Amino acid sequence: MDKSEIVNQIKFNKEGLIPVIIQDEMTKQVLMLAYMNKESLEKTLEEGRTCFYSRSRRELWFKGSTSGNTQLVKKIVLDCDNDTLLILVEQKGVACHTGNYSCFFKEIKGDKKEETKLESPIYLQKEQAEGIKSSQRESRGEQLEIDSEIIDEIYKVIKDRKLNYKNDSYICKLLANSEDLLPKKIGEEAAEVIIALKDKEKSAIIYEVADLWFHTLVALGSCNISPQEIFEELKRRKK
Repeated sequence: MDKSEIVNQIKFNKEGLIPVIIQDEMTKQVLMLAYMNKESLEKTLEEGRTCFYSRSRRELWFKGSTSGNTQLVKKIVLDCDNDTLLILVEQKGVACHTGNYSCFFKEIKGDKKEETKLESPIYLQKEQAEGIKSSQRESRGEQLEIDSEIIDEIYKVIKDRKLNYKNDSYICKLLANSEDLLPKKIGEEAAEVIIALKDKEKSAIIYEVADLWFHTLVALGSCNISPQEIFEELKRRKK
């Protein structure tokens, strides 16, 4: 089925739009809800990355065009009434402008609404999640101080996930596939670091190295190797 046949099946609303649910292909976590018109859907099909229609700005926009948090399309599914799309993606970075991995993090319990930061496969600086370029941050002299204990904090989460399995946990999925998926992800992230280094883009290097470190920590946890053992090895190399 070609592109025109796919588009012609869709029942756009009176404004020429269709709601689109974005879901993480790997974890199956719902990431966001947006809208597409015929043109943005065609661009999504052509380029293999999500392109939406902004109802407020009345223009097309590619997800991650400024932040780098792109969504690579893996599968597009049309619902039974042909008036809603489900798109499974490979999410780069976070999906929400707040810095949360998913836009859906405000859990409603009875008459109370609680905000819960859902687990994300990566740890990202807030400025990056909001799409602010590294050069802009430096020009304003803004520096984000990251506690060096974050490595231990992440490792504790990994160890907890190893003992307490959760179906919706990305870490658990990696640990359950430590002989296949995890090495593959580390290889992919290492390749992304190499590309970022060649492009000499500071923000991209920071992001990709953080992603590589995260997946490496999961690998250490799967092998029962603590970060402290790595620190000791690094100390021996300090000459």
